[in-house]
Amino acid sequence: MTKAVEIWPTGAFAYTAAMSAYLALRMRHACRLLATGLLLLLAACKEPTTIERIQEDGVLRVVTRNSPTTYFQDRTGEAGFEYELARRLADRLGVRLQMETAEHLDDLYQRLQQPNGPALAAAGLTPSDNRRQQVQYSDSYLPSSTQVVYRNGSPRPTQPSELLGKHILVLKGSSHAEALRRLQAELPELRWEESDAVEVVDLLRLLDEGQIDITLVDSNELAMNQVYFANVRVAFDFGEPLGLAWAMPLSDDSSLRDEVNAFLKQAAEDGTLERLRQRYYGHVDLLSYVGAYTFAQHLQQRLSRYEQHFKRSAQSHQLDWRLLAAIGYQESMWVPDATSKTGVRGLMMLTQDTAQAMGIANRLDPRQSIEGGAKYFATLHANLTEDMTEPDRTWFALAAYNIGIAHLSDARKLAKAEGLDPNKWLDVKQMLPRLAQKQWYSKTRYGYARGGETVHFVQNVRRYYDILNWVTQPQLEGTRLAERSLHLPAVDKTAPADAPRL
Repeated sequence: MTKAVEIWPTGAFAYTAAMSAYLALRMRHACRLLATGLLLLLAACKEPTTIERIQEDGVLRVVTRNSPTTYFQDRTGEAGFEYELARRLADRLGVRLQMETAEHLDDLYQRLQQPNGPALAAAGLTPSDNRRQQVQYSDSYLPSSTQVVYRNGSPRPTQPSELLGKHILVLKGSSHAEALRRLQAELPELRWEESDAVEVVDLLRLLDEGQIDITLVDSNELAMNQVYFANVRVAFDFGEPLGLAWAMPLSDDSSLRDEVNAFLKQAAEDGTLERLRQRYYGHVDLLSYVGAYTFAQHLQQRLSRYEQHFKRSAQSHQLDWRLLAAIGYQESMWVPDATSKTGVRGLMMLTQDTAQAMGIANRLDPRQSIEGGAKYFATLHANLTEDMTEPDRTWFALAAYNIGIAHLSDARKLAKAEGLDPNKWLDVKQMLPRLAQKQWYSKTRYGYARGGETVHFVQNVRRYYDILNWVTQPQLEGTRLAERSLHLPAVDKTAPADAPRL
């Protein structure tokens, strides 16, 4: 009898071993898949950088100040050094620019620290040690220094110790206030006031009027505004030059700061910063009367070239050609290729948008420019409120030609709120300078505007208009004397019956 061989246990062990190896292999594959999945999950959950988020949203939010050196609205639309620079950064990123205005410096810095707040602040900021604990700054893009200014006629301070006992006012939350606190450590008796209800132009106005003795401002802001304040003088520079910078929220993510610094470096290298500096700081519009002699010389040398264009366009739009010529002289001194610091061009200084709206193809063509200016002035004149009578209607149209109908509306509303007549030029022209004062423009719809310039503009046009009328009246002895001394253009000696009078 053959003995049976027991093989079951051996087969069972082999099977078990095979299954164990198979399961181990499956486990290794599962681990690899799990690890790969975790890596993919982690990659998917990674937060986008600040730059990526801005580009995904399609908007660059920038907080700024409503001031002549930063951001404001004029007849060309949005303007200002900081606005122009920020718009170029937005173009570089391929996104839309959204400007927001802060009430004051503390408000500006607080907005930067808020969740979902603006990405950066472009507001003519001077970095300070205290603020570096709240925000990060870009590289400097515009040289600037702190200057102590005083009123002409009073003793000039030459060193910080001579500030003791002076009535000093500075912007609240500014680097200037911080500088005074550092100085106070050396001069405990030093006293000053801070206000968030004013802007730099307000400080200079208060100083010019003698309401304060001293203020501290950045050199770039003083350079832009000093021409409007005859009594403001520089006493001395305070501390080392720092330069202006943009501010961004504190973050471990440096993508925005790196991009901003690269942009600013390129803007310096390709001339963008210099062009903007020349545009906003390179020269100042002098609005004073040029003098009878200079005007008489230009009457002789220039007006005769364009007189027929003024007459033709004025007749087409039922205007007094002398008034049209006076506008042209105030705008460009009858120079057909003139260019303003804001890019307005031509003899009548038309913006590109206005020229297009008036059907003008070439602003530098004097005939087209005069026609565009005449049509634009006639449009403004016709669109004013019906209960506005002459000659006020003409003066309001002149103001709108300079500052824009929107800001003029703001001034008229301020006049009405003060109990004045919004249809009387003598009343509204008192309100126009308030559009450059924060306590007033912050209450208006369209914000900051150089309303004082508009008052000068209207006054100068009226002066030139009077002179043009004066030289067209042969019965006046003064005119006969003038005609003996220079060759006048072939002017029409008859003044129109409907010519506006003072």
